[in-house]
Amino acid sequence: MSTELTLAAVDLGASSGRVMAARVGPERLDLHEVHRFPNRPVRTAGTLHWDVLALHAGILDGLRAAGRDLGRLDGVGIDSWAVDHGLLDADGALLGNPVHYRDARHETAVPTVHAVVPPEELYRVNGLQHLPFNTVFQLAAARGTAQFAAARTALLVPDLLAYWLTGAVGAEVTNASTTGLLDATTREWSGELVDRLGLDRGLFPPLRQPGERLGELREDVLAETGLTGPVPVVAVGSHDTASAVAGVPAATEKFAYVSCGTWSLVGVELEKPVLTEAGRAAGFTNELGVDGTVRYLRNVMGLWLLQESQRTWAAAGLTADLPYLLAAAARVPAFTTLVDPDDARFLPPGDMPARIAAACTESGQAPPRSQAETVRCIIDSLALAYRRSVRRAADLSGRDVEVVHLVGGGARNTLLCQLTADACGLPVLAGPVEAAALGNVLVQARGLGVLSGGLPELRALLRRTQDAQLYLPTPGSASAWDAAEERIRPGS
Repeated sequence: MSTELTLAAVDLGASSGRVMAARVGPERLDLHEVHRFPNRPVRTAGTLHWDVLALHAGILDGLRAAGRDLGRLDGVGIDSWAVDHGLLDADGALLGNPVHYRDARHETAVPTVHAVVPPEELYRVNGLQHLPFNTVFQLAAARGTAQFAAARTALLVPDLLAYWLTGAVGAEVTNASTTGLLDATTREWSGELVDRLGLDRGLFPPLRQPGERLGELREDVLAETGLTGPVPVVAVGSHDTASAVAGVPAATEKFAYVSCGTWSLVGVELEKPVLTEAGRAAGFTNELGVDGTVRYLRNVMGLWLLQESQRTWAAAGLTADLPYLLAAAARVPAFTTLVDPDDARFLPPGDMPARIAAACTESGQAPPRSQAETVRCIIDSLALAYRRSVRRAADLSGRDVEVVHLVGGGARNTLLCQLTADACGLPVLAGPVEAAALGNVLVQARGLGVLSGGLPELRALLRRTQDAQLYLPTPGSASAWDAAEERIRPGS
C-alpha cells in the first residue's frame, strides 16, 4: 500500500459548501480548497428548505475538480451540519427537500413530544441540550403529512449525500447522536423513545462508525466526475463539529474547544456522557465524537449574529467588509453594550442589528449607535458566552482545562480570539481554520490504512504540520470581565 493518499473532504456549512483536496501520509498533511459553492436556503409556500440537489451538484463539481488537481482520488468523506434530514420512499427516492432547522414549524412539536416524554426523562436518555429543531421535534412536526406517511427511511444530510454517491444506506453515529433518538449510554437507537413517540423503527438505518467504508462511488458518479474507480467513500465524523474536534491539535486531554463558525460549539472532550440534571439545566449536550469520545458542549449562537448583521447592512447599501468592521469595533470601548447571544429572538434570519438594539433597550442599555458598536457588542457578548460555557463545562464534567483551542473560521478573527483569552483567563490557541476538513481527512486516512493510532497520534500529526496562533490573557483584564459577567446573564 502507498504511504501517501490523495483524499477529498466534502465540508458543508450553513452558507456554503466546499471540497478540499488533501495529500496525507505519516509525516504529511496538506490541504487546500478546490471548489466552493453556495448553500442557499429556499423558502417555498412559507417553509424554509435546503436545496439539497444543488448541494449534490456542487459535490460532483468539487470531486471533478479534486480529481483534476490530485490526478486521482483514493477516498472521499462528507461532513455537514446536524439534525436536518431527508425522507426516502420505498423505492429510495427523496420525497422532498429537507426542511431547514431555522424553520419555525419544528418548535410547534415541542409540547407534543414533552407531553409523551418529559424533558428531564428525555435528557436522561439522549443527553441533548434542548434545541427546538432537534430531529426528534422535526419528525414529530412532520407527522400527519402525506410526505411523512410515504417515508420509509430518514437520512441525515451527510448520509443522504453519501447514499447518492454510493447507494449505501446508513447513519453515521456522530450525527445520529444529535437527533434526540440515540441513547447516549448504549450509543444505539433508542427503540423505547422511538416507540413511545409513535415513530417507525424502520425509519432509522443501521449505525456506522467513523472510519468505516460505506461503499464506492457509483458508476454514474464516476462518469459524471471523470474519476477512475474504485474510489471508496469513508464514514468520517459526519457532524462537522465531530470532525472539527478531531482536528483540534491538543497535546493533552486538559483542553476546551470553541468550534467557531455560524454556530459556536463550546465544550470539552470526555470518555463518558454527563447526564445530570445540573447539566440539563445548564444547557449542555452530550454528542458523540470520533473514537467513542463524547463532545460535552453547549451550542452558542456564534458568528450567525455577525453574518446576519453583515447581510442586513449589505442589503441597505452599507459597508459589510469584515476586516473594516472588526478594526472599527476594536476602537470601541469594551462592554459598551452586551446581549445574551442565545436569546431566541436571534435564531431566525432577519434584521439582526435591529434585534440587538431592541435587546439592549429592553435591558436598560443605550442601543448601539453605529455598525462598529454593534460589532463590538456581538464580539464582547460571544467572548462572555464562551467564558461561561468553558467554565461550566469544566465544573460539570470535572475536566481540568489549561488551554482553549479555538478552531474554524472564527480563528481568523483576531479580536474575538484575544477577547476569548481575556474572558476565559486562559491561553487560546487559534487554528487550524480548516479543522473540520482536517479531521475529515485524518479519519479517512486512518480508515484506509495510511495512518494508525488514536486521536493522540492524529493530533500529533496536526501539530507537526499545521499552524496555530497563541493568544495570552491581557494582564489585569480579569476584573473587567468579572464585572461584565455580572451585567449580563442568560435570560436577564
